[in-house]
Amino acid sequence: MENSDKSDFLQDFADYGVRMKIANPRKDQQYMIRFTTSEFASICPVTGQPDFACLIIDYIPNLWLVESSVLRRYLSSFSKQSIFQEDCTVTIGSRLAEVFEPHWLRIGAYWYPRGGIPINVFWQTGEPPKAIWIPNQDTNCHHTQQL
Repeated sequence: MENSDKSDFLQDFADYGVRMKIANPRKDQQYMIRFTTSEFASICPVTGQPDFACLIIDYIPNLWLVESSVLRRYLSSFSKQSIFQEDCTVTIGSRLAEVFEPHWLRIGAYWYPRGGIPINVFWQTGEPPKAIWIPNQDTNCHHTQQL
């Protein structure tokens, strides 16, 4: 998947039901939102086999909120895309940050082991605000244990 400009990304989201952004009703306050999915899938470009991951997306909204059903449809679109795990993770994080312009966003992708080696990929927009509690991305996904 290639990087694209903002208009392309908005079109991508339009394909999954986004017609407008959802205004943050609490834009005067900082708070964190977490999305977690253990059913994420994409296609390995080398083997053609599915890759599965547990994704944790944390963000502190600014003017816009990410609507969960739209995010679910967008993430589901990757199940048919041939993309390396690292690129997939960074693509999702950077595109969400580009479109929704949060104060801060991070994504942790805990990929299920292939060949006995788990791959965990992390990306974030920068340092999080200091005045807000941001929990660790601890997960009970069995594949996040250290080798």
